[in-house]
Amino acid sequence: MVLTTLPPFLAALQHGGSDQLRGPRPLPLFLDMLHEHTAASPDRRAAALAGLRAYQQAPRGEPPRRAPVRYRKAGARVRDYASRGSNGRAVLFVPSLINPPHILDLMPERSLLRWLAAQGHRPFLLDWGTPTPDRDGPDIAALVERVLLPLIAKFPEPPVLAGYCLGGTMALAAAAGTNVAGLALIASPWRFAGLGSTARSDIARLWEAAGPACATMGLVPMEVLQSGFWRLDPTRTIAKYEAFATVPPGTLAFRQFVAMEDWANAGAPLPYNAGRELFEDFIGSDTPGTGHWSVGGAPVDPAAIACPTIDLVSRNDRIVPAATAADLPDRRDLGAGHVGMVVGSGARAQLWEPLSDWLNALPDLR
Repeated sequence: MVLTTLPPFLAALQHGGSDQLRGPRPLPLFLDMLHEHTAASPDRRAAALAGLRAYQQAPRGEPPRRAPVRYRKAGARVRDYASRGSNGRAVLFVPSLINPPHILDLMPERSLLRWLAAQGHRPFLLDWGTPTPDRDGPDIAALVERVLLPLIAKFPEPPVLAGYCLGGTMALAAAAGTNVAGLALIASPWRFAGLGSTARSDIARLWEAAGPACATMGLVPMEVLQSGFWRLDPTRTIAKYEAFATVPPGTLAFRQFVAMEDWANAGAPLPYNAGRELFEDFIGSDTPGTGHWSVGGAPVDPAAIACPTIDLVSRNDRIVPAATAADLPDRRDLGAGHVGMVVGSGARAQLWEPLSDWLNALPDLR
């Protein structure tokens, strides 16, 4: 895979050339990767292309109606998924800055938030919104300080925070800086050295190539982040399209694959400084894991968090390997992947029900 092909692609985005066929983003880079990794297997290449074609041509219905907005701050919104009349404790889900938040409400059969609401909980979902181009915009620490903490303060009583992926990293920092009723981490990285030296070196080269164009734009497009994810496991990225070629159209498995890929290939860009901090400080220097990440002027220490916590870790996660976990005292290891643990066929037994049980066991501080 040729890293130097990426900045010209970003230059095309900057000048309005982002229209592509529906498919993995950036599609040209995916096709290059497919060509490279199936050079000796024309049958695999044909199967993956058939799967890609099936995905592109799959029918899409009307998008699901999103829950109503309850709170707003600096372009971010908090959506209320609670059932009418529910008096349970508020649980604020903090998704990653990467990809849209609706992975937690993917489809009727695979919605963690709607299932929790049906169990009597009061789930809320943070939508980070879409940043404007600004080279001097907020980094990740500033988003915690200026967006997440003020939104937490809008709740009448301290909520539980439930963070997914990078959202969990940010939720942990928020829990260290304000009073919350509990903290649940779901596939959340903290010790970024756990990504491994090879992955970190690959991602560093990606940022070296893409960073100057991102600085010019004042944003980090999702294509840069997606390219980094592909480098963590290119074989699996291709294999899932090979497998999809054999999935019967109209089945739950077919519809779920389409919904998941639409989610994975969507998403707003990151503010430039948030992307820079992610690539250089988090992945490059492991500032959280080494105790050097400060939010609100103080280093964030997971061991100092006073509220009840749970750390839900995937043993099969290639995006956020188990070695990156904060390793909070109540750690539960799950046998599912980064996305599968949230929306897969075993998600209810492995994640949804244990999370609900943990929420039910929290002391009532109201």
